[in-house]
Amino acid sequence: MPEVLFNGPAGRLEGRYSPGKSPTAPIALVLHPSPQHGGTMNNKVVFSIYQTFTTRDFATLRFNFRGVGRSQGSYDKGEGELADATSALDWLQSINLHARSVWVAGFSFGSWIGMQLLMRRPEIDSFISIAPPANMLDFSFLAPCPTSGMIVTGEADDIVPEPAVAKLVHKLSFQRGIKIDYRAIPGADHFFTDKMDELSAAVESHLDAALFNPASMGLALAG
Repeated sequence: MPEVLFNGPAGRLEGRYSPGKSPTAPIALVLHPSPQHGGTMNNKVVFSIYQTFTTRDFATLRFNFRGVGRSQGSYDKGEGELADATSALDWLQSINLHARSVWVAGFSFGSWIGMQLLMRRPEIDSFISIAPPANMLDFSFLAPCPTSGMIVTGEADDIVPEPAVAKLVHKLSFQRGIKIDYRAIPGADHFFTDKMDELSAAVESHLDAALFNPASMGLALAG
């Protein structure tokens, strides 16, 4: 899990990178929650998702948005953070030129950034969005959503109520060719307190199904 530093639009960005074993290993970018509320790449949800990808031989990167940890710059209300994510994906692709698929995952604010990145980068094959803040931030740009993926939330989330996420899922699921694997975890709050095992199991089962039978998940991943 080596530390890496790479150039972003506002200066150096700090990350943690785990390479894949194969030259064609798929790649995954994992994005952390809001810097305004203490979000970092070491958030337990972010780290769990990161580990899930690495144990399945993805070349995986998580990093700190501008102004967080050793990353330079300052918070930019999402616009700059999207530019940071774009630079992170550029860096990840530059050292994995033969990756057979590309995934993006994010938690809370990071899921909002990840879904915007999805709209701008057609090479992204799938996404995992954890607790997307559908009641706080605008997701209307997902029209249409370019690929299928997974959305997970907590049934007991008092920051982003589950019905707000379900409404977003409903909207996406009715788009042609899009399949959303939606999981609402019983008893889980926004931070999945005491529910990390259930969250990890849900993400693992989705990822294993996607890798084993991508067609069933609405995906078309290169072999």
